[in-house]
Amino acid sequence: MSTMTTSFRFTFAPACAVLVLAAAGSAVAADGIRWPRWRGPADNAVVEQALPVAWSDTSNVAWKVAMPGRGCSTPVVWDGRIVLTAPVDGRDAALAFDLDGRELWRAPFGEERPGKHKSASGCNPSPVTDGRSVWVYFKSGTLAALSLDGKVLWTTSIPERFGPDALVWDIGTSPVLTEKDVVINIMNGPDSHLAAYDRATGALRWSVPRNYPCKFEADQGYTTPIVLPFAGRESLLVWNAEHLTVHDAADGATLWDCGGLNPEGKSNWPPVSSPLVMGDTVIVPYGRGKLLHGLRLAGRGDVTGKALLWSRDDTGSYVPTPLAYKGKVILLRDRNEVDGIDPATGRTEWTGEFEKSGTPFYASPVIAAGKLYVVREDGIAFVAKLDGGFEVLARNVMNEKMWATPVPLGGRLLLRGEKTLFCIGAP
Repeated sequence: MSTMTTSFRFTFAPACAVLVLAAAGSAVAADGIRWPRWRGPADNAVVEQALPVAWSDTSNVAWKVAMPGRGCSTPVVWDGRIVLTAPVDGRDAALAFDLDGRELWRAPFGEERPGKHKSASGCNPSPVTDGRSVWVYFKSGTLAALSLDGKVLWTTSIPERFGPDALVWDIGTSPVLTEKDVVINIMNGPDSHLAAYDRATGALRWSVPRNYPCKFEADQGYTTPIVLPFAGRESLLVWNAEHLTVHDAADGATLWDCGGLNPEGKSNWPPVSSPLVMGDTVIVPYGRGKLLHGLRLAGRGDVTGKALLWSRDDTGSYVPTPLAYKGKVILLRDRNEVDGIDPATGRTEWTGEFEKSGTPFYASPVIAAGKLYVVREDGIAFVAKLDGGFEVLARNVMNEKMWATPVPLGGRLLLRGEKTLFCIGAP
């Protein structure tokens, strides 16, 4: 039985999430291609460019290159360079390729700390770039900055300052950029922090504890912060440990705090899917795909019990992060369903389905020119039409496991598999 709690005391502000792209530049470069972080220029993974619909691992492939080791991070792209992380000979490393798949450089760091989960690696976090430098983070705790030519600018060890991570599984959060800093969400169970390092020097600028009493594993998390404007200042939206919080990017001070998002106090509920910002509404998937909250991002201080617009216990997403498209939440559930949800009320307006399978979706989806692109763990890539009704257009077989989010590449599509980096589109 579904449970929905609704409050109608809200208004919609301009789509402030779009302002996030100011930190990394416009979405289109001279070569038409910039994808500076995991969810793209505006943290919403929605683009207008048309992409291929039908392909396989051997057809409609512009190029493909073998990866030196297993990594799950999503590549970033800036002005002709593709940068990703992968282990090389047992060491953490960053690698760069040009848009024809030629390797430009590789930069090794310290010893890799392999993933514990069968679907993870020591290179889960995705890089982030501002077009001048690129920052990478690894399960080993190494945080590093490089030039886009592959020169290592600085490295630092997160565990040396904050201790080893206490996660049951593997680090999944990716670094994000504010105007001055690179920020890491450090989830160490009951000793967690949000920390900002100077982008240029790697010096720690500030760190703030972020600890809340939680049931086992609910005090852990794998989500990535979102940079957004709040109360007239650059801020960070963080979802972990049963609390959605907003922090001042200048010093980490908590500006807004909403708890109560695990009302039954369930154990083993770590946040994995990152939230979605739509105007002044935030969509928060939780509960291993069993809970979905809509919160109003307004007010100051502790807003627990005041910010909740609605909650549902009959839909949600455990791993894939939802999308916003034409005013609706597009929610890819972990098995095969896709829901179109009204962010104001939480009501499902339509539901679509991909083929049923016991294999989950771990990669987050992308929308390009009104089409939904999703990649299942077993390497089946689906394309579905959204406008005029949900319709599956293609089932593309890649013949290797996939966990990384697809990346639009100027009319082509970049797919990162367990063993191969594919560029899909006409050669």
